[in-house]
Amino acid sequence: MNTQDIFDQLWKEYAKRTPSAEKIKTLFTQEGNKINNDHVAFRTFDDPRIDISVLSVPFIEAGYEEIGDYHFPAKKLYAKHFEHKTDKNAPRVFISQLITSEFSFELRAKVKAMIDRIPTEELDASSLIFKGRLWGTPNHNIYQELLNETEYAAWLYVNGFCANHFTVNVNDLTSLNGLQAVNDYLKNNGFKMNTSGGEIKGTPALFLEQSSVLADRVMIDFEEGTKEVTSCYYEFAYRYPMTNGELYSGFVANSADKIFESTDMKLQEA
Repeated sequence: MNTQDIFDQLWKEYAKRTPSAEKIKTLFTQEGNKINNDHVAFRTFDDPRIDISVLSVPFIEAGYEEIGDYHFPAKKLYAKHFEHKTDKNAPRVFISQLITSEFSFELRAKVKAMIDRIPTEELDASSLIFKGRLWGTPNHNIYQELLNETEYAAWLYVNGFCANHFTVNVNDLTSLNGLQAVNDYLKNNGFKMNTSGGEIKGTPALFLEQSSVLADRVMIDFEEGTKEVTSCYYEFAYRYPMTNGELYSGFVANSADKIFESTDMKLQEA
């Protein structure tokens, strides 16, 4: 698949899970903006069957290369970001994975059992990012037990392999100048922002500012019945020029740490 086909397919699936993203995109385009995608992010576990090296395969095949890696000690995560070798307008790709060895034996066993349930024929690296939840109907008790240790694992358990978020390139918006204007516009239109670490994460001195709305809530069929959980969210990024005049292209771990919390049910209820 070429780059455009990959992101078109990802957006189609993401939009089903994230109605708010379509609404926001429509609001922006009605104001005359062209929406360009800064980056797309994915979540996974560090199991070698489904880790970052596996999820990144379709992007590597489409001409991407690894650019940077990031550590999140508090959340026990590791991540890498990828950029296209020749197409500088292609969205960046950010893939994180849970470091399961730093969690309880019980969590490690649940994750292993989950991955063991994936049919072997579904473990095709070229298409895994599109597959969603491959371990069958989730159990709500297991979801709650995962949630008690890490929201990241609980989210992945019910959502599976998909784009965790798309990101609007705020630099390219013409009707709104800067991230604060974007946030104010979104709030005026009824959207609730992720306020963990402040509405705006990052600073001009770090060359990157980020914000996000809280994740949509969707009804999921559990073994015990239908329950409401978080799905995906829309992010917004504004990049500043470095001393060489080029826009900063990487990520800031401390900011990304707080962006992760956009899917946290506790924030939803605050």
